[in-house]
Amino acid sequence: MTFRAYIIRRLALLVFVILGVMAVTFVVSRVIPTDPTALYLGGGRHTPEQKAAAREALGLDKPLVVQFGLYVKDFVRGDWGNSLRTHRPVLGDIMGFLPASLELILSAMALAVVTGISMGAFAAYRKGRLADHTGRVAAIAGVSLPSFFLALVLQIVFFRVLGLLPVAGQLSISVAREYPVTDITGMVVVDSLITGNWVAFWDALRHLILPTLALAAYCAGTTMRMTRSAMLDALESDYARMAYAMGVPDRVIVGRYALKNAMAPVLTVIGLLFAYALVGTFFIEQIFAWPGLGTYATISILNLDYPAIMGVTIIVALAYVTVNLIVDLIIAKLDPRVMLS
Repeated sequence: MTFRAYIIRRLALLVFVILGVMAVTFVVSRVIPTDPTALYLGGGRHTPEQKAAAREALGLDKPLVVQFGLYVKDFVRGDWGNSLRTHRPVLGDIMGFLPASLELILSAMALAVVTGISMGAFAAYRKGRLADHTGRVAAIAGVSLPSFFLALVLQIVFFRVLGLLPVAGQLSISVAREYPVTDITGMVVVDSLITGNWVAFWDALRHLILPTLALAAYCAGTTMRMTRSAMLDALESDYARMAYAMGVPDRVIVGRYALKNAMAPVLTVIGLLFAYALVGTFFIEQIFAWPGLGTYATISILNLDYPAIMGVTIIVALAYVTVNLIVDLIIAKLDPRVMLS
């Protein structure tokens, strides 16, 4: 199978996965025992005529299959429906909250990947020694501690006890008022860096540290354990032993040969961890008052705003399958045998 054919096959599977997620979420949202017309119309008492008009506006007067077909048609055109709570387009609401979540997720994943791979490779190279045992203990701690518990511990230590880092939000109120950040990407750290707003940049960076650490701990621990395991297999392989016997320097064997061959399973795990970060950020955002997609999803769930809930579910599914597609393509480039499986 050629690389182009492999891409086409993976894209076809991606479409089927998204359609399946949409179908399941759509059916579940329709069987929830609630009255969406009441939320759509707002508070107060409503006449039967008003409720009938609201049902017609929401498309609830049509059969379920027809509703789903219309939803898919509108979805492809970029119309994800209107929020029952805000009456604004769901896609527009999501795009307003998504950059803050991406800023947190990307920083956490970058920290987790760099830390996990480097610690895992070094632990494998120093197998059975102090560095190996220390790294394994740190990895187990990162995997074992729930992210929300670690977030609370970090708040207590670095905010309440040491007073070093802020505890909530993206910017301090005084900084946001005196040094407003020009909105370019929606990511405060990036936008302040682009515009040279250094006061806001350093303040936003300080606000980003604690939620990033809380979200990255599990991902870093899992990446470290997988990297160590894969590196041990690579370092004990025949080609590595031959390289050692020929006097090839350790840094070349570890960095060029073993790490490259160990990356395939590590990349697969990183793709799965990205999905964990997408969901795990919901808890972190609530604890740190982070104005991201998790905050929007929580408000939507509490209000049973099913168009918004569907939008959040689909955007998470899209992000998940896209990241896994990218990971699969990278692995296929590193090891063409994957395309034959």
